[in-house]
Parts: sequence; C-alpha cells; structure tokens
Amino acid sequence: MLNNLQSTVELNNGVKMPWVGLGVFKVKDGSEAANAVTTAIKNGYRSIDTAFVYKNEEGVGQGIKEGLKATGLSRKDLFVTSKVWNSDQGYDTTLKAYDDSLKRLGLDYLDLYLIHWPVAGKYKDTWRALETLYKEKKVRTIGVSNFHVHHLEDLLKDAEIVPAINQVEFHPRLAQIDLRHFCKKQGIQFEAWSPLMQGGLFDNAILKEIAEKHGKSVAQVIIRWDLQNGVITIPKSIKEHRIIENSNVFDFTLTKEDLEQIASLNEDSRVGSNPDTFNF
Repeated sequence: MLNNLQSTVELNNGVKMPWVGLGVFKVKDGSEAANAVTTAIKNGYRSIDTAFVYKNEEGVGQGIKEGLKATGLSRKDLFVTSKVWNSDQGYDTTLKAYDDSLKRLGLDYLDLYLIHWPVAGKYKDTWRALETLYKEKKVRTIGVSNFHVHHLEDLLKDAEIVPAINQVEFHPRLAQIDLRHFCKKQGIQFEAWSPLMQGGLFDNAILKEIAEKHGKSVAQVIIRWDLQNGVITIPKSIKEHRIIENSNVFDFTLTKEDLEQIASLNEDSRVGSNPDTFNF
C-alpha cells in the first residue's frame, strides 16, 4: 500500500525500500546537509540518498545521527544510499571507496550502493566489487545509476547478481519508456533522480491545471506521477516547508486523464548528461 512516507517497495532480493526519499545533490556539506537530513527524518522520511561526488557524506552522516537522536529511531529504520564515483571505479578501488564512504557517513553499512555512471571498460569490475560487498553482507543491496538498456544488457552478460535498482534522470519531459520496460522485465526497480527537472516544470500550464484541480502543488503532482508509475523518487530540498510539501503526496490520486496529459509532455529531453556521452 502506498499510503505514507514509510510505504516501501520490495526489491528483487527481498529488501524493502521506501518509495520516497530525500536527495541531497548540490546540498552543501556541514550544517546545510545535516539540517536537511535531520528535518527530513523528523518529518517522516526514512530514505536518504547521497554520493561521494556530492561531497556531503559527512554532513549527511551528522544529520542521520541527529535525526535518530531526535526521533528515537534506530539505524535499521533508515534506508541510506551512496554511490561509487567514476574515478574510483575498478575492483579494488571500489572496495576502498565503499569503506571510505562508510567512514565519512559514520555508519557500519549502507542499505544501497550504486555505480554512479557506466564508465566504459570499468563498470563490470566495479560491479564485481559490489557483488563482493553484497556477498560479504557489508551492504544490503546493490544497483546502478544512469545505465541505458545496452549498458544493462552488457552488465547482465557477466553479472552473478541482477542490480536491484537503476537510478536515472526521470521526469515528465524524460519518460524513459523503453528503459522502464526493460528494467521491469529484468526485475530491476526504477528510481528517479531530478524528478522535478530542477524546478524546470513548475510553470508548465498542464501541470499547473492538474495541480489546481487536486489542490496540490506542481511538485506534488510530479512526485505522485512517479509513484503511480511505480518509480521510486528522491526529490531534493533544503527548506523545511518544501521537504514537508514533497512528502504530502499520499492523500490524492491522479486520474487516468491526468496521467495521459502528463505523458503527453515527454520530449526525451534531459537536464543532466546523457549516459552515452558524459565525459567525467
């Protein structure tokens, strides 16, 4: 049942992951990251998504510590994700990167560790390292990020473990229909980054009209659209009222007509890099 922020989806290895989490891309390390995470946990969020390259794992770790203290929750009540960066990819370097992320976060384990981008010639060795971490029970589940269909097909040729997650750019302007279909067929859960297109959809007339009809904001309509499409979503904010607003998406349902109207907005356009042409 999708009825609150603690609602979860079961991944392909039986681990349960919340449908909605807090993203912290471009959130400054230190008090900004710590406050956002603490605020989210206090307001019912149970999933936090960071990455080495965001340079805020320490702040996120501090926020987790403070959030747990403030709520009386324990570590097992949270679902924490981080990602191995491109320059750390490879077998041994990935194992080290994982340990380094844990130290910065002040945690004993992660719930999910992702390959951040499909670095050619490296992502298979990186995946092998993730499989090792998983088999050694150092991480609860493993996945990838920014993988196209052909990357996944290539990875699956040699993988012992099917990725639990593919986290990619996804919003009404980039509906990723073929990729979603492929992931569903393979039992890979789809997850959205930049679900709000970095604010680029807030003035869209169709979305505004749908939002008005439901007495909701455009952001809430988009997040609800993600959920009704079976997509995990991690909207980012550092403002308390926005963090709360982004979570109030469980008391309304988009109609078939709403969903069709939103689907019509797809242009296959990105705000981030294309996984086939990125150069970092």
